[in-house]
Amino acid sequence: MKNSQDKKQKDLSINISDSTNKFLTTNQGIRVNDDNNTLKAGERGPSLLEDFILREKITHFDHERIPERVVHARGSGAHGFFEVTNPIPELTKAGFLQEVGLTTPVFTRFSTVAGSRGSTDLARDVRGFSVKFYTQEGIYDFVGNNIPVFFIQDASKFPDLVHAVKPEQHNEIPQASSAHDTFWDFISLMPESMHMIMWLMSDRAIPRSYRMMEGFGVHTFRLINEAGESTFVKFHWKPKLGTHAVAWDEAQKISGKNPDFHREDLYEAIEMGNFPEWELGVQIIPAEDEEKYEFDLLDPTKIVPEELVPVTIVGRMVLNKNPDNFFSETEQIAFHPGHVVPGIDFSNDPLLQGRLFSYTDTQLTRLGGPNFHEIPINRSIAPVHNNQRDGFMRQEINKGRVNYHPNSLGGGCPYQAQISEGGFTSFPERIEAHKVRERSKSFSDHFGQAKLFFNSQTPEEKSHIVKALRFELGKVDTTAIRLRMLGLLAQVDTELAQKVAIGLGATVPTNLEFPVNKGVSPENEGGDQEPKTVEQSVSLSEALSMINNPTNSTTIESRRVAILCSDGVSEAAVMNIKSALKKEGAKGFVIAPHLGSVLTDSNGALTADYTFLTASSVLFDAVYVPHGLGLSVLTENDDALEYLNDAYKHCKIIGADGEASELFTATTFASKVANDDGGIIVSNEVASEAFAQAFITAMTKHRFWKREPNLYI
Repeated sequence: MKNSQDKKQKDLSINISDSTNKFLTTNQGIRVNDDNNTLKAGERGPSLLEDFILREKITHFDHERIPERVVHARGSGAHGFFEVTNPIPELTKAGFLQEVGLTTPVFTRFSTVAGSRGSTDLARDVRGFSVKFYTQEGIYDFVGNNIPVFFIQDASKFPDLVHAVKPEQHNEIPQASSAHDTFWDFISLMPESMHMIMWLMSDRAIPRSYRMMEGFGVHTFRLINEAGESTFVKFHWKPKLGTHAVAWDEAQKISGKNPDFHREDLYEAIEMGNFPEWELGVQIIPAEDEEKYEFDLLDPTKIVPEELVPVTIVGRMVLNKNPDNFFSETEQIAFHPGHVVPGIDFSNDPLLQGRLFSYTDTQLTRLGGPNFHEIPINRSIAPVHNNQRDGFMRQEINKGRVNYHPNSLGGGCPYQAQISEGGFTSFPERIEAHKVRERSKSFSDHFGQAKLFFNSQTPEEKSHIVKALRFELGKVDTTAIRLRMLGLLAQVDTELAQKVAIGLGATVPTNLEFPVNKGVSPENEGGDQEPKTVEQSVSLSEALSMINNPTNSTTIESRRVAILCSDGVSEAAVMNIKSALKKEGAKGFVIAPHLGSVLTDSNGALTADYTFLTASSVLFDAVYVPHGLGLSVLTENDDALEYLNDAYKHCKIIGADGEASELFTATTFASKVANDDGGIIVSNEVASEAFAQAFITAMTKHRFWKREPNLYI
């Protein structure tokens, strides 16, 4: 028996791979010389289809999850429309951008990136922001994120990035979190990621709502007009409700209280008629300005600061209908950056070039074959006629015997469209170059825009970045990784690195050696550029700050206010604040010790929306305590006090009128109330209109961030 067990163990060991001290190869055993760069026509040219190394690597990656998405698995979506407000026919011949008032049906999906379908909405993560336009000329997919840059510059590194951030392969831990060794090991060896890391560690990665975050196309695209002239373009979505975030401690608690927080928020807003809305903006860069700036337009780790190229609004998107079936629509929708219409074209961004192959490839496994375009949510409203047949799940029933082109038996149909008939043609960019695996030297600035982003934050936002890095790197077990990251952070800002180091009990290293891929041959000068910092022509950009963002709105539409009540509560006070909130598009919810009715001081009754156990302070935007005879009940209720303590800790607006403010004496922040000028609204009067207005005015600022201890003050 023992010999049999030994033999079984030996047989199993045959499949165990140990790559220690081995050359990197393809699946066919071919040694790889350069794993960092795709094969291109010139260092700034388009990627080439013959790059078998890239295609093998990405094909394997695309099919690693069945059936959920490899990335962006956790998502929510809604139907709506896009309306043109400022046509740009001089820039593009895209039909859906030609006329004022022209509307196009859309379906938009928001998502986290790293977690599985069952993970939390409130993970610290990038958020996907993708829109499918059902135009009269065919499908156009805007496949973006809520962050305008990305971790890497070349598609060849995308599988490595995702493998690193996903749960570690030996134990499948942690879920939906970048706070672990493999992610930061990868990042510490990829200086090009530092700009993205600043965004990821900022509050952009923990938005209050999908409805309160920006969207970006990330890459530089081209617009083509009727004359065949090309301009470069960056796409932006600007939210009507402004850009707002939650606190990190709050995000963690929401994940426990309601992991569907963002999904529920989007669904309920639409059901209640608070339709989410964004404006679509474009940054236009003339073709002759392609190499005008200190950054490369083809580099996906860079932005075009709005101070250099303002955003021009061209239309608005409104989401006004929830899906009828989550799986059929939100889950089965298939986006692809290669789904474009005449008038929109691609740049040679090497990350975009790889995505143009990867997305269709991914759907082949996820949606069961090549006919995923026939699933209702993916169908074009423009007629579809071609010679594609058969395959898994084919639904179209094609008549006749002709399925090839050219043909005479079918009368030559379907026939090719001339440009004047709407036929798609690519921009005839002139390319004269060698086939190379190189990266342009113009891509080597890895710290200049990271500095710009950090310097553009308010002191409170800088503090949040410090705390986020302390949390993330504090979860890293390997000392060498933490030290490498401190060295990279010092290239962004020395004070930032030092403050993070304090939290790690470490010292910022003085001699940082940037990693160089030993597999790149010495003669390949473009293979690995020495990372550097280029001085930016813009030193500060308010658009990069969530708090100072010039597009921020002062509306409190759709905000939720917790009203803490017990028997004997002032009915006039509750109705006063509810009425005032309703006028502003917000809503007050009665929170009580039990469900059912709460008796009022006028012998009336209020219906409790939640109890202190079924909802939590972290699920509301502000907390109000009305005057009442039963305040002593709340003073002795730990769950009620938790509402106030958490609201204070998370910098939310807190209000109280009449004797209700006496409840503060039982809280953990009792000694700080007098110094909280602006975040705690108190009135001696009951049901005062002035109090209600002051409470609402304070809410328009979203949070009273000055309340928290600030590492930069």
